[in-house]
Amino acid sequence: MDRVIFLDRDGTINEEVEYLHRPEDLRFLPGVGDAIRRLRENGFAVVVVTNQAGVARGYYKEEDVILLHEYMNERLKEQGTFIDHFFYCPHHPVHGIGKYKTSCHCRKPETGMFLMAEQYYQVDKTHSYMVGDKLLDVEAGHNYGIKSVLVGTGYGAETAAEMTEEEQKKAFEHYSPDLLSAAEWIIGEQRGSL
Repeated sequence: MDRVIFLDRDGTINEEVEYLHRPEDLRFLPGVGDAIRRLRENGFAVVVVTNQAGVARGYYKEEDVILLHEYMNERLKEQGTFIDHFFYCPHHPVHGIGKYKTSCHCRKPETGMFLMAEQYYQVDKTHSYMVGDKLLDVEAGHNYGIKSVLVGTGYGAETAAEMTEEEQKKAFEHYSPDLLSAAEWIIGEQRGSL
């Protein structure tokens, strides 16, 4: 069985840029390379699951998403790490154009991208996690049956601040200010359970 960390992209790995698709606009958040390297060194596969409504809206093409992901991994390899797989949803049920205007099973908080990952991994749900900066990310993780971590980068801090402690407990297992601290919490929790 494979232990997998599912990561949201925008606001979790990189700075939130409206409809990011150009490599020159990519800015990694602090500590992201270290976080991904630490997770991989501790036996996790690292998989990105990202909604890309910009494709649906016609702002950029699927090829642009793929090229950006390749560029992300080139930059991460300079830091001694990489992301194992990228999955993206190019659809939007309301604002999509043509074939992209559809209510699909892959758009988070649905679980289609997690199921795509099962073509490559035997996901050990007991020891796998979803990490993201939005409630739909942590909800997607729960819908798939894994623990979820909300990070304070992107929209996360604002989201957490608007919730009561009780609401937070129901929505996610842990809150971390950024991906590196989330990675350290996950690694620590795994050591306690293995």
